[in-house]
Amino acid sequence: MSEDVYKKLRKQLDQYSLGFPETQSGIEIKILRKLFTEEEALMYLDLTMQLEAPESVAGRTGRDQKKAAELLEGMAQKGLIFRLRREGAVRYGAAPFVIGSYEYQLKKMDREFAEMIEAFMTEGFLEVAKDEFILPLRTIPVNQALDASWQVAPYDDAKTIIKGTKKISLADCICRVQKGHLEEACDKPLEVCLAFGSHADFYVENGLGRYITQEEALAVLDACEKAGLVNQPASIVNPGGMCNCCGDCCGLLRSLNRLSNPAERVMSSYFAVSDQDTCTGCEACLARCQMNAITMSDTETAIISRERCIGCGLCVTTCPVDAIELKLKPEDLRGRPMSSGQELMMKTAEARGTSLIPLSMLEKR
Repeated sequence: MSEDVYKKLRKQLDQYSLGFPETQSGIEIKILRKLFTEEEALMYLDLTMQLEAPESVAGRTGRDQKKAAELLEGMAQKGLIFRLRREGAVRYGAAPFVIGSYEYQLKKMDREFAEMIEAFMTEGFLEVAKDEFILPLRTIPVNQALDASWQVAPYDDAKTIIKGTKKISLADCICRVQKGHLEEACDKPLEVCLAFGSHADFYVENGLGRYITQEEALAVLDACEKAGLVNQPASIVNPGGMCNCCGDCCGLLRSLNRLSNPAERVMSSYFAVSDQDTCTGCEACLARCQMNAITMSDTETAIISRERCIGCGLCVTTCPVDAIELKLKPEDLRGRPMSSGQELMMKTAEARGTSLIPLSMLEKR
């Protein structure tokens, strides 16, 4: 019974977002055993991604209402599911592993767990970018790299996104925390992950982050640009969060870096080009590129690969002679984010051939 419930839980998590692949070693089951008790695993299997009140969950699944409410709140506090408090009411819903319960494990991350996650990433999860479906994060350029005369879409402007939200939290990057426990973290800033609205509330309520002002959030963006981090909000018009990522630690960028043509997999509207006549060959852009898209030619000038460039603009802002600029992709190649998180999840599931309906409910049909 015990092993069966964790196998079912893995299959259920594999339905959502980037999935939760099975590995030859079975490390994914060990991770689930570390995160979930058997009772919590059974509860997760009965949840949907639609937020639901405890009494509704209890009535639908035949559980005692008080015990169900206590169990759901305990799971939310452990970061296994998502919780929304609004106007005195509380609702809960299933969360994917990425982006979701993995990011919520900031307090649980230790050397043992970091090693388990790394084994899981290496054996299976870093292969996800090969599949043709919508990634949960998209790349938008740092503001300093954009031409002031351009009509930039609000969803492609990080500072506009910040200015459009009233509630913001700041947390450590789970990827760099995980790599830090393995003594493999880079020297990039740690406290760089932004969450908005109800997602910000969840981080603060769970002791994972702190509320900050819009001005502080804008300062974080500037610091991240200076440090050479790729700005990646969620792939929706009004994102619930915004990551600032490096190619050394970020699971998604690490996954993309394994591809020969990562530009084709990333939702981005821009690409960088280098003027060979202006470039002085100083190589300042090389270390800034998190996708290894820049090489030096025989004449010692920077060449940018269209197959690898994801349009973050970090090379533009570091070039001392303005030899690099961003250009807009043709309109049919620009990635427009989804209208909502629900649409993103539905489109991703459709592309992966999975379903947002829990397997237990599908089996009853």
